[in-house]
Amino acid sequence: MSALKLLVSGSKGRMGQAIIRCAGEDPGTEIGGAIDLGDPLDEALAACDAVIDFSHHGFTRQLVKACGEQGKHLVIGTTGHTQKELDAVKAESQHLPIVMAPNFSVGVNTLFWLTRRAAEILGPQFDLEVVEMHHRHKTDAPSGTAKRLAEVLAEVRGLDYESDTRHGRKGEVGARTDSEIGVHALRGGDVVGDHTVTYAGAGERVELTHKAASRDTFALGAIRAAKWLASEPAGLYDMQDVLGLR
Repeated sequence: MSALKLLVSGSKGRMGQAIIRCAGEDPGTEIGGAIDLGDPLDEALAACDAVIDFSHHGFTRQLVKACGEQGKHLVIGTTGHTQKELDAVKAESQHLPIVMAPNFSVGVNTLFWLTRRAAEILGPQFDLEVVEMHHRHKTDAPSGTAKRLAEVLAEVRGLDYESDTRHGRKGEVGARTDSEIGVHALRGGDVVGDHTVTYAGAGERVELTHKAASRDTFALGAIRAAKWLASEPAGLYDMQDVLGLR
């Protein structure tokens, strides 16, 4: 079987560089092209089998449209999408297999699964808080991973992410409500990514934490997702599907 030819979108960024390095060490993949924002897309896309995108959410609509036209499988790792951008991805997934995930780490996706199970087991008597920390250059907050963790908690509790999360607290905010999910973003140094979910009950506290020491863990997960897509029909998937955690 020939190696899967990957086009890396966002190739000049930290994640793009990690994917190029890790794919070069994987006998099942090779780098067929590398582009960054502003580079020509169509010709580079034609020379590859699949795309891994870690560029910017503003590029997503153009990318999914081009992938649909050329029939190229797509892995999306960018975060911070607007609703219109998400709608474009969902529409194209009717005709194209796409993996879109806030985090491609196997460990973090295990954390997603554990977060759901712990919330189900511990019940509404435990208050829920999510804390994340990333390097000083990260521009969006909260991280896509922290947002997904809070979404998982909201799903278990029957809450709404937009109206029931509290992003930091300042001043006379009043006592914590039963439906409140706290989300807090820390920024500094060169932290690759730390995420902690806290379940605070009366007399006890449970914490689930994942700490990433290298971007390679995300790159390897994205490459694994691209390989997995090769045998899948059209649809919108995430890493829970790739890892069989549904």
